[in-house]
Amino acid sequence: MTSQQSQHDKTPSLPDAYAAAASVATGKRNATVLAVCQGLFTCAISIDLTLTALTGWQLAPDKSLATLPFALITVAGAVVTWFAAFLIQRLGRRLSFALGAASCCAGGLISVWSVFHGHFWTFCAGTALVGVFQAFAQYYRLAAADAVTDEFKSRAISTVLTGGVIAAIIGPALAAWSKDLFPAALFSGAYLVVAAMGLLSVLVLLLFYRDMAALPAATGVQAAHAPPRPLGAIVRTPVFVASVANNVAGSMIMMFIMTAAPLAAVACHHGIDDGAAIIQWHLIGMYAPSFFAGRLIKRFGLGAVLLAGLALNLACAVTAMASTSLPAFYAALLFLGVGWNFSLVGGTTLLAQSYAPSERAKTQGFSELLRYGATALATLGAGPLLARFGWETLNAAILPVLLLCALATGRWMLAERANGPQALRGLG
Repeated sequence: MTSQQSQHDKTPSLPDAYAAAASVATGKRNATVLAVCQGLFTCAISIDLTLTALTGWQLAPDKSLATLPFALITVAGAVVTWFAAFLIQRLGRRLSFALGAASCCAGGLISVWSVFHGHFWTFCAGTALVGVFQAFAQYYRLAAADAVTDEFKSRAISTVLTGGVIAAIIGPALAAWSKDLFPAALFSGAYLVVAAMGLLSVLVLLLFYRDMAALPAATGVQAAHAPPRPLGAIVRTPVFVASVANNVAGSMIMMFIMTAAPLAAVACHHGIDDGAAIIQWHLIGMYAPSFFAGRLIKRFGLGAVLLAGLALNLACAVTAMASTSLPAFYAALLFLGVGWNFSLVGGTTLLAQSYAPSERAKTQGFSELLRYGATALATLGAGPLLARFGWETLNAAILPVLLLCALATGRWMLAERANGPQALRGLG
């Protein structure tokens, strides 16, 4: 075969070129659709998280159960996460995501009925269904990453997360506006808005989202057609370990500190409104970097952005331990939010590169199960640990987690430099 013939064989045919262009266009379109859905999800969950503890206190037959509906959002999400990955593989993303959003609609309506009729246990069922929605929504960013090649994965993930920026601002405002819609049943109007967010998500997904095959992650034809590896082989690869370290550490630290921050602010003689404003500023920090995180990864490299995320979490801890003034709370929670964004975008980019399409469900499901489990433990432990040890000690407790995450990230960076990305994934 001549070199000219060889070059001709490598050149894609015109139909293949059109198919590739169409795939890229669909991937970008889906990322935009999922950004809208991410915004609707963030609105719904922020309303539920803002008011659920108060509603639980209002409805609980025993006031010690007041936080149970709040906890069930996280618990239900953790339980469903693993199964959601396999349902997505079986039914496709479009229908699975729509079913998850429909559970939010149902949960919101059940919550409205429960508040009107004073039923605590059905209210718990309603909040648990919102947790189901949360489990499916966590796969939005992964769906966007799977639809594009390696060089665009971080950009697709960032695009999805931008949907949370506006929602982080208007979600608490919606909660404040809607809680008094029905004076006869305080808070019921807010849960009607939650149901509306779920219904809008269903409509957006069914009308505009298009299922498409996941692209192999920079591993060539051999990886795309190789038999799926056992989960144990996948989780031992440096790229998976680094992805889980950043996803788990980023989310666990964020929830651990964010959950305790409003209580710590009040304990440090700041107002309740100050605590709410600190969290709103933190939410902006969580989502606003999504507008440029993908570009930072492209310019400086994935490893640099992951290490920057760890450094920002460290800055949060140091700032919080150094001062309990109101500006220190604002600065610490802003550092925490941006650090979470860098860790999640970078960690998800690594996760999307750690598996072949045939390994997607079990790898994503296991990773998200670990992330959810750690986050649930952090959420449940933040309050008691704050009460016993104080704000400074609480922030000091995240330092060993940051060190372990830095070691896992450094190991991946060194191994990739020495062996190449394909060998790291166990696919070379």
